[in-house]
Amino acid sequence: MPRKPYASRLGALKLTTVSNEIEAEVVCGLLREHGIPCAHQRSNFSAAIGEGAFMAGPWEVFVAEEDLEAARRLLGT
Repeated sequence: MPRKPYASRLGALKLTTVSNEIEAEVVCGLLREHGIPCAHQRSNFSAAIGEGAFMAGPWEVFVAEEDLEAARRLLGT
């Protein structure tokens, strides 16, 4: 059975999907500056493309459920 993504195992919800790891770091940096903890990981889609090998592709950003609305307001989503 496939394992759930790390962030979702922590009980976090997906805030957004971005183009690459650098963009995910920028988004998480902004969130953390405003006191919102976050995590990011390659999306299942990009992981499947490379069969687990490193590849460029979409990354997902996760936050705790209680921070989701504040994070959305901060990002304007």
